[in-house]
Amino acid sequence: MTEITLSTLDIAIIIGYFLFIIGIGVYVTKRTKTGEDLFLAGRSLGWGVIGFSLFASNISSTTLIGLSGQAYQTGISVANYEWMAAVVLVFMALFFIPFYIRSKIDTIPEFLERRFDVRSRKYFSVITIFLSIIVDTAGGLYAGAIVVNVFFPGIEIWQTIAVLGIFAGLYTAAGGLKAVVYTDVIQAIILLVGSTTIAYLMFAEFDFSWSAVLASVPEGNLSMIRPMDDSALPWLGTLIGVPVLGFYYWGTNQYIVQRVLGAKNTKNARWGALLGGFLKLPVLFVMVIPGVMAFSVFPDLTDPDMVFPTMVANILPIGITGIVLAGLIAAIMSSIDSTLNSASTLITMDFVKPKNPNLTAKETAKIGRWTTIILMFVAGAWAPMIQQFPGMFQYIQEAFSYVVPPVVAIFIMGMFWRRGNRHAAYWTLVGGHSLSAVIFVLAQADIVTLHFTITAGILTMVSMIIFAFISLTGEKPSPKNIDGVVWKPKDLLPEDPDTPLLKDYRFYSVVVILLTTALVVGFW
Repeated sequence: MTEITLSTLDIAIIIGYFLFIIGIGVYVTKRTKTGEDLFLAGRSLGWGVIGFSLFASNISSTTLIGLSGQAYQTGISVANYEWMAAVVLVFMALFFIPFYIRSKIDTIPEFLERRFDVRSRKYFSVITIFLSIIVDTAGGLYAGAIVVNVFFPGIEIWQTIAVLGIFAGLYTAAGGLKAVVYTDVIQAIILLVGSTTIAYLMFAEFDFSWSAVLASVPEGNLSMIRPMDDSALPWLGTLIGVPVLGFYYWGTNQYIVQRVLGAKNTKNARWGALLGGFLKLPVLFVMVIPGVMAFSVFPDLTDPDMVFPTMVANILPIGITGIVLAGLIAAIMSSIDSTLNSASTLITMDFVKPKNPNLTAKETAKIGRWTTIILMFVAGAWAPMIQQFPGMFQYIQEAFSYVVPPVVAIFIMGMFWRRGNRHAAYWTLVGGHSLSAVIFVLAQADIVTLHFTITAGILTMVSMIIFAFISLTGEKPSPKNIDGVVWKPKDLLPEDPDTPLLKDYRFYSVVVILLTTALVVGFW
C-alpha cells in the first residue's frame, strides 16, 4: 500500500464542500421557524428531492464501508440487501405511503396509535430512538472516523468522531429536515460520481476484462444466491430475512420515512419512493463489485472496514481523491444528520408534545433543536465502542435482526387485516422482543447457530402468530377506529383517475420490479 497523501487540490475540494454545507445550513435556518419546518420541511418536498435523499441517507458511510468490506470477504451476496430495497420501496409506494400522507402524521409511531393505541406508539418510538442513536448515528460517526483516520492518521478516532458529530449536529439542529434533504441531493450525486469512478478504475486494473475478474476471485463470490451453509447470506435468509430487515428500514424507520412524510402530496411521495428504489439497483456495480475486485488488487487486507478507504487512497489520482473523499464526508453527514433529526422528531412529537399540547410552533422547534444537540453527544460517546465489533455491516444487520421482527409483524398485519386489535399489537411487541432477547442470548452461547437473517424471518413469523392468536381470542376493533388505516383495493388507484400510462406510478413500479428481476437473474 502506498503512502497516503492529499494534494492541495484535494484539500481545497474538501474545504469547499464544508463551506457549501455551512451555506445551505445558514440559508435554510432563516426559513425554519416552526416544528413542522424543522421536522417535516413544511411538507413541501417534491419527488426528486425525496428520491435522492432516500438514496443518500441510506448509502451512508457505514454502507459504503460495509458493502465493500463484506464483498471483499464473502462476495456479492451482500448486494441482496440493495436490490431488495427496490422491491420494498415499490411495496411501500403501492400500499403504505397513501396512509402515511393522508393521515398527516408527524412520526411513524403515530401511525400505530391511529391503527391500535398509544401503548404501541410509545413502545415503538422508544425502540426507534434507541436504534437511531446507538446503531445508525453512532455507526455513521465511527465509519466516518475510520475513513478520516486513513488520510489523517495522526488524529485520534474519538477526536474525529467529536468534530463530525458537532458539525452535523449543529447544522441539523439549525436547519432541520429541509437542510438535511437539500444537502442529500448534492451528496447523492457526489456519492454516485465518486463510486462510479472507483468502479471504473478498479475494472481498469483487470484491463476491463470480466473474464479476468472471474478468474481472480474465489468461486461463488460473484453469485448473489448462495447455498444454505453459506456463512455470509444463505438463500433462505435472502428469502425470509432480508425482506423483513428491508421493510423495517424503508417502511417503518423514522429516519428514512421522514422524507416521505415531508412530501407535498401522495403523488410526490410515491414517485420519490420509486426513484429511491431505482437508484438502489446500480449499487451492485459501483459499490459491491469493486469490493470483490479489491480481493485480488489488495490481497493482504485483514480489516474489512479498510477496503473502501484503501481503494480511495491507492486507486484514485490527485484531485479525484478529494472529490471522492468529499463524497465520503457527504455520506457521513447524510447518515448522521438524518438519524439525529428523526430521533429528535420522535422525542419531541411522541413524548414532549403530547404532555405539553399548548406548546407554540416556535417552542416546539426550540425543543427539537436542543434535543438534537443532546442526542449528538450521546451518539458520539457510544461510537468508539463499535470498534469492539467484528465488522460495520454485520454490527448493524445483526442488531436489527433481533429488534425489528415484531415491529414488521404488527405493521403488515395491522395494515392488511381488519381483525387485528390493539392488545394484539402491544403484546406482540412485548412478547416478540422477549423471545428475541432469549434467542440472542442463546446465539451468543452458540446454542442457536442459525444465520441472523433466518432468525429474523422466523421471529417475524412467530410474532405474526402471536398477533393473530390474541386478535382472534380478543375484542374486535371498532370499524370507526380502523377506517382509513386498513388497506382497500381502491387505494392502489392514482390520485387522478385520468392519469396516462407514462405518468402512472404503477407503470414505473412494474419497470423497477422487472429491472430488479433482471439483475437477480443475471447474477444468480
